[in-house]
Amino acid sequence: MRSVKSLLAAGAASLISSMAFAADMPIAAPPPMYAPPAPPADFGGWYLRGDVGMTNQSAKRIESSTAQAYPTTTEGLGFDSSPLFDLGVGYRFNNWFRTDVIGQYRGKANLHGANNVFYSATDFGANNYSGSKSEWVVMANAYVDLGTWWCITPFIGAGVGGSYNKLSGFRDNGTRINPVDGLTNSVTYFGDNGKWNLAWAAHAGLAYKVNPGFTVELAYSYMNLGDAAPGNYRAFDNTISGPSTIKIRELTSHDVKLGVRWDLNSPPAYMPPLVTKG
Repeated sequence: MRSVKSLLAAGAASLISSMAFAADMPIAAPPPMYAPPAPPADFGGWYLRGDVGMTNQSAKRIESSTAQAYPTTTEGLGFDSSPLFDLGVGYRFNNWFRTDVIGQYRGKANLHGANNVFYSATDFGANNYSGSKSEWVVMANAYVDLGTWWCITPFIGAGVGGSYNKLSGFRDNGTRINPVDGLTNSVTYFGDNGKWNLAWAAHAGLAYKVNPGFTVELAYSYMNLGDAAPGNYRAFDNTISGPSTIKIRELTSHDVKLGVRWDLNSPPAYMPPLVTKG
């Protein structure tokens, strides 16, 4: 019996010792949970752009040496609508600021308008003008993107540059009536002529991001294109000719455009790596 008790005591002591050693062992920590890397930071980069649209143009007045010498009123001065096309390259600095430089062609718009001239109380004249106008515009623009909701980003912007304004087929059909000569008519032709002017613009619109590298824009632009002037004149009967004094002042336009932008180095869409179970 004594040997059995000794054996039981030794077994109990061994069990207690094992339990104490196990209590002193550190508890193994669970494996850390997988944390995917953060998505890429705000991205900037180069882009290409293109636009098509329609113009709605006007001018403030038509000046001439006659209009400067006598009281004159301008009637019905304006232009028909015309298409516009432009291409450009830009750089987006971050998610709210970008710039670009564009080259724009504004198609021929038919001109119409007249000056009524009051030479005296009994001497009146009217000059009815016709022709067409087109422009080449080079402009640097800056835009502020105002935030994005459901992939739609409203933006505003401004631009400054130069506009080459060309008048083609300009013609003056004149009529004058006075007590001495009665009713007389004349037709004067002008050569085609173009000139560079300072131009500026204000922009606003909405951009829709179709995918990370492709954006569609619907935009409005107010354009101030400077002045235009025809070339030398000659009367239909060649009785008079010389350099023109006519100027069309303060050409402006309200443009509506549909455009696209292609990011040249857009980041790949973020996707966390696959985790396999061991």
